[in-house]
Parts: sequence; structure tokens; C-alpha cells
Amino acid sequence: MANNLSKTQIDRLGDRLRKGEITEADLRLLDEYRRSFHEAYEFVVEAVRNDLGLEPTGRPAKSTTSITEKLLRESIRLTQVQDIAGCRLIAPGILEQDRAVSSLTKLFESVSVADRRISPSNGYRAIHVIVTYEEKVVEIQVRTSLQHVWAELSEKMSDVFDPAIKYGGGQDSLRKLLLTWSDVIGTEENIEQALGDTQLRIDSLLSQEALSEDDQTELLQLQREVLTQLEKQATRREGNLTAIREAIQSLGRVQRAGELNDISN
Repeated sequence: MANNLSKTQIDRLGDRLRKGEITEADLRLLDEYRRSFHEAYEFVVEAVRNDLGLEPTGRPAKSTTSITEKLLRESIRLTQVQDIAGCRLIAPGILEQDRAVSSLTKLFESVSVADRRISPSNGYRAIHVIVTYEEKVVEIQVRTSLQHVWAELSEKMSDVFDPAIKYGGGQDSLRKLLLTWSDVIGTEENIEQALGDTQLRIDSLLSQEALSEDDQTELLQLQREVLTQLEKQATRREGNLTAIREAIQSLGRVQRAGELNDISN
């Protein structure tokens, strides 16, 4: 069983995958290795559902093709691949995203966090929470709704034009479009974070037993400001989500048209 393989044996299997020197026996071995993450995956998903009341989505095991492509793309060993098993959580905005990540880090004993909002990878923004359970690693992607539709746009562009687009390759204009949208999302996240800070100040004022006249004035001003900014932010978010989704739908039409042309030819 692959579950009993040593790290050296698993990494040698990864080397054969990378070189394309893989046999039917190797494919069976890889499948066993992939399936060995099932228990850890189920443990993580059930804990998130039962203890946090959240509903993760995703896949219990990374596909053979995806594993091979990652080994070819990155200088890592098979045992270092952290998303053989993974799931995803979608939050409305970054404040909810931060709360979800905080809850996850408290829920699991062995956990690490990679915040890809700080340094986006080719425009990709998210927080990855890496949970280790009985020596198996499960990756939880925590995205906002805007980060998620951006990732879907990137995937669709890769499907329609060039798989390299997701990793910084492909046509310049397409890469620039993705980076532009990523910057727009980053700006929205900064605004949302500032609103969160303002709300903390409001909460601090409300927690005081007695407020001076100046504090009362400040409180009213801040409350009006937050309400106004929240309305504007909701409108912008919905507009951005709609625009990106329309772009994805347009690419889908391009893809279908191409498939029809291939059939007719």
C-alpha cells in the first residue's frame, strides 16, 4: 500500500511522473497515494462542518494530471505537494475571510497559514490554511467572493486560450487584464479593511459607560460614515462580480464556438 511507502519511494515516483517515465504500476501506486489522504480530508471537512458550521467544497484528491503538471512547473518533490487533498471556503469579504481563518487556526492543532493577499501569485489572491492530520496534509483555500470569481476567470482564460496564463505565461493582454482585476480587488480589500477598523472604533466607543460630547459627536459621524461606505461598497462589489461573471460567460461562448468549428472542420 502507498500509505506505507517511504518518502524516498514516493519522491522517486514523483521523479518518474516528472520525466514521463511512468508505468501502469506507477499509476496504480499514485492512485493509492492519492487515496491515502481520504481520511485526513474527511476529518478536516467534518470538523469544519460540525464545529464551525461552514460548508467546504472541493475535491478529496488532486488529479493525476494536476499533480504531474505541478511537478513539472515547480521545483518540488511529490511529498512536498501540499494540495493533494483540499477543500475551499468562500466568504463574502475579507473581514469574514479573516474570521474564518482565525477559527480554522484555533480548530486544528497542526496548522500553518499562507496569506496570498500580501503577495499575490500572478494576481491570485486567497488565504491557504494548511492542516496536518496523522502526517497527511490538507489544504483549505479561503477566498472572498471576488477572489473566487477572479480565480474562475483565470481558469476559463486558461481553458480557452493558454494553460500558462494561470502561471504568468500566455498573451500579455490577457495577463494584464487578470492583474488589473486583481488590483481592483486589492483596492476593495483595503477599503473594506479600513471600514473594519472604523467599526472597531465604533465598538470601542459603544463599550464605554459614558461618552463625552466630543465622543458622542465622533460616534454619530463614524456610524453615518460606515453606513454610507457599506452601501457604496456593496454596490461596487456587486458591479465587479457581475462584470467578471459576464467576462467568464463571454469566454464560455468563445470556447463553445471554437468547439463547434472544430466539429464542423
